[in-house]
Amino acid sequence: MSALICGSMAYDTIMVFPDQFKKHILPEQIHILSVSFLVPEMRRELGGCAGNIAYTLKMLGSEPLIMATVGQDFGVYATWLDQLSISRAYISEQEGFTGQCFITTDLDDNQITAFHPGAMGVSHLNQVSAVKEKLAIAIVSPDGKQGMQDHSRQLAAAKVPFIFDPGQGMPMFSGEELIELIELADYVTLNDYEAEMLGQRTGLSIAEIAAKVKALVVTLGAEGAQIYADGVRHDIPAVPAAAVLDPTGCGDAFRAGLLHGLMRGWDWPTTGRLASLLGSIKIAQRGGQNHKFTLATLNEQYRAAFGSELPQ
Repeated sequence: MSALICGSMAYDTIMVFPDQFKKHILPEQIHILSVSFLVPEMRRELGGCAGNIAYTLKMLGSEPLIMATVGQDFGVYATWLDQLSISRAYISEQEGFTGQCFITTDLDDNQITAFHPGAMGVSHLNQVSAVKEKLAIAIVSPDGKQGMQDHSRQLAAAKVPFIFDPGQGMPMFSGEELIELIELADYVTLNDYEAEMLGQRTGLSIAEIAAKVKALVVTLGAEGAQIYADGVRHDIPAVPAAAVLDPTGCGDAFRAGLLHGLMRGWDWPTTGRLASLLGSIKIAQRGGQNHKFTLATLNEQYRAAFGSELPQ
């Protein structure tokens, strides 16, 4: 069975500012903000939430199906997916550009991001009903607004369990719209900042959001994660990284771990620990799709971090 990954495909232009943003942004002048950062280091990576999640999920041995809209500049990315044997059956090419993300990261791993959605804006043209494969799980990650809404409704109607992962797309939705998507979903995943924003927009507490789904997952960066399920909070420890090079795509690697564990029926402590480990592995490499592991080396790292084996 497969995992359907609805979300963005993008080219990431990643720049590193060799200083701290906070030294160059004056709080008292924020109303007339005009800043320029010299970024001597720049690279272009293949990214987007759907692409990043699929990349890690494939290495785990699960079968990802990406549902996304891309532009006429997608050729380089298409070749990469073919090399990875990741299906492009539900990636549709539209006029214009593939999504473009411009990320500037400082020495504290803070990020300033600008995103051009490009073809992502018509992601609603893809329909879940077109998927021929049997689906075990799905995720609705940041994408075009209507696409996120339509795909959530279509998955719920088809009784396919799915994760709602609003991420950077949250500002597009009103509180009422977010509540609808939460209630359609089986699981919700957020980082701590997004959890605070979701609470403000919906007026719901963490406990109230958790009560609407089978599980609410909140990542806490270097503090690990918390998973609220069945009235219990599971505290998931962070895994110290071999190096802290680039946070871009760490959340996507984490979400691949969640999908993998859910597809296999693992308990939340195991699933969360795998996800935490994958985020640690990713942050030690630059870009969202440059980290590598085998199942054997992954199990060794899991054993070293948590003192137990991954289920087979």
